[in-house]
Amino acid sequence: MTAAAPDAGAMRPIAELDTRTKVLVIAGTLLGLFTAAMDQTVVATSIPKIVADLGGFGLFSWVGTGFLLASTTTVPIVGRLSDMYGRKPFFMLGIVLLLLGSALAGSSQTIEQLIAFRVIQGFGAGMIMAIAFTIVGDVFPPAERGRWMGLMAGVFAAASVLGPLIGGTLTDHADWRWVFYINLPMGGVALALLAYGMPRLRPPTTPKMDYRGIVLLCATTVPMLLAFSWAGNRFDWVSPQIIGLLAWSVAALALLVYTELRTEEPLLPMQLLKNRVFTVSGIVALLTGFAMMGSLFYIPLFVQGVLGASATSSGLVTMPMMIAMALAAGIAGQVMSRVGKYRVIGVFGLIVMVIGMAILSMVDASSSRSDVTLAMIIFGIGLGTSIPLYTLAVQNSVPYRVMGVSTSTMQFLRSVGGTMGVAIMFSVIQVQYHDGVEENVPAVVREQEQLSQALEDPQFLLNPQALEQVESSFAEFGVVGEALFVETIDVVRESLAAGVSQSFFIAIWVLCLAVVAGAFLKDEPLRKTHLMDEEEAQPTIGTEQAMPPLAGGATGDDPEAP
Repeated sequence: MTAAAPDAGAMRPIAELDTRTKVLVIAGTLLGLFTAAMDQTVVATSIPKIVADLGGFGLFSWVGTGFLLASTTTVPIVGRLSDMYGRKPFFMLGIVLLLLGSALAGSSQTIEQLIAFRVIQGFGAGMIMAIAFTIVGDVFPPAERGRWMGLMAGVFAAASVLGPLIGGTLTDHADWRWVFYINLPMGGVALALLAYGMPRLRPPTTPKMDYRGIVLLCATTVPMLLAFSWAGNRFDWVSPQIIGLLAWSVAALALLVYTELRTEEPLLPMQLLKNRVFTVSGIVALLTGFAMMGSLFYIPLFVQGVLGASATSSGLVTMPMMIAMALAAGIAGQVMSRVGKYRVIGVFGLIVMVIGMAILSMVDASSSRSDVTLAMIIFGIGLGTSIPLYTLAVQNSVPYRVMGVSTSTMQFLRSVGGTMGVAIMFSVIQVQYHDGVEENVPAVVREQEQLSQALEDPQFLLNPQALEQVESSFAEFGVVGEALFVETIDVVRESLAAGVSQSFFIAIWVLCLAVVAGAFLKDEPLRKTHLMDEEEAQPTIGTEQAMPPLAGGATGDDPEAP
């Protein structure tokens, strides 16, 4: 049974609105995106100090994984709901949840509370990310969208440039709690702009909610991400817990696909998988998300823990990467809008990402901050060139009525990849760190119970007071205590550096797969109107045949269709 299409005329583009309304819509959207992006990046350089204050290094990855888990699950659901009920209510609700989570996270007293409040932030950020790029698609047709996608990437990069710097500065000179409170005024302005200027557009008919799809999507995503988060950390990779979670996820995915193929108005239209542009872009988004989020999450850990820099300095290391990303995104968007081709540009960006990640994988305890910065700049150029491109390619290749769910699915896959990257890379770092410490720390130090426990987690490197306390413990070794301390700290830093380097090495191969996938992307002319020809000819539905074929390889007439 083929799923009946939503009304092609139900969600019309808002390009026909007056210039003033467009300006308010875009301004509110960009500010909301800026707030969400700031929320992600402002915390990055502060997390080591937060964990050092609240404790719980074993839960370190959950500060990011919990956020990503919530936002990942939310994105495709809200993307589909925005196609059905309109963008405005969900976008504004996302900002409200983000601000609520920020206020609560700033008041956290334990690492468990912080993780819970970061989950609330994740729900809000997921709603914002699911809709922001779609709203730009509402306002501008694909042929004009390239430069605006570049602007969106620039806004994200600007938030990422300011976020680590502001977060590091606040952590060093005020209190890490302010990295959450700083979101409140920006989010308030965004809410005011959207409430006043954004029209409420929604379908004229009452659509059906795919509750089964929502439940099955959660049943697929949550256990899969939990498995990757716990494998190698809390449980062995081949333990019954991990195998059970992955088996549950695979079974839920099979049931989700089966159900969505037989649902009248599915949460995730399976017809999109027939579209080569959508499928290839989704694979690239998944793989690049793995490398992107992993690098952003663990570079501050390397700079602060291994190189001994302050939180502010680690923010300065990531800043050039985001500047490079913004500039590359703007240039790539302009080139794409002019030439109307994107496959070669996309592959070029992915290859540059591989080069940047290869340089990152060579960092060690003797590396300088300039070495890390150079690698991040190269990686940022690749990111800016490729990420907005694949989103635009998808929007150009699908009917307007499913633009929201197709765009949000791209973000969903990127978030899934990011969550997997953060979790898997953390597992690699922990294994490498513990092996290095166990093998290379002097036996006399490991035999001292208090010191052995202190060395279990490298978080003492991130806190000057904790480091001084560890150093004072070496006084009991007498005249050789100082030498033993220096030797032990060198081993700890080298072990942590080895773990970070090994995790980046894994990301190289993930990005190589992305290059291969990107080579199969099909170039299609960028449309100068929002709607496809088939949509213009078939504005309403009533039968199954009312759904126009998806572009990019969905029709049997396409000789390039897979």
